[in-house]
Amino acid sequence: MKIDECYQLGYVIKKHGLKGEVNVLLDVDHPLEYSNLESVFVEINQKLVPFFVEYIQIKQNKALIKFEDINSIEQAEDLRSCALYLPLTFLPELDSNQFYYHEIIGYAINDDQHGSIGRIKDVYTSGKQDLLAIEFKAKEILVPITDEVIRKVDHERNVLEVALPDGLLEIYLD
Repeated sequence: MKIDECYQLGYVIKKHGLKGEVNVLLDVDHPLEYSNLESVFVEINQKLVPFFVEYIQIKQNKALIKFEDINSIEQAEDLRSCALYLPLTFLPELDSNQFYYHEIIGYAINDDQHGSIGRIKDVYTSGKQDLLAIEFKAKEILVPITDEVIRKVDHERNVLEVALPDGLLEIYLD
């Protein structure tokens, strides 16, 4: 399995207890959907290694996981800060006007006022505001991902219809 065929589920925060359990931060919208995980891929030395889940307990966005064959504090400590991945096929189905960030890279952006303004080259995520990075007139334009800005997603045509905030393009062009 290659990393570009997967999405990041979360990462190991720290070891827990004496029997090889680990605490995991789940970086997903609905953590409880993962209550019955049978296996995950753990990124170790830039390679995805399959691990079978013996049990998992989820509370809010954190999980206590016991992996098969991880039975000591030392083995659990070796997993600290490792990212956990699942195949893209595990992603829940979304409504037609919703999207996963990885699937909109390359989509065209059409603005209500300016028409076609470019293509999405990246998505930047942060704790407060996620942003679309769009190539426009040889400059990178950052557009907030909000319901007010994103009006419609057309997956068949690979287009996002947007209503850019007044003056946003001008800020980048001046």
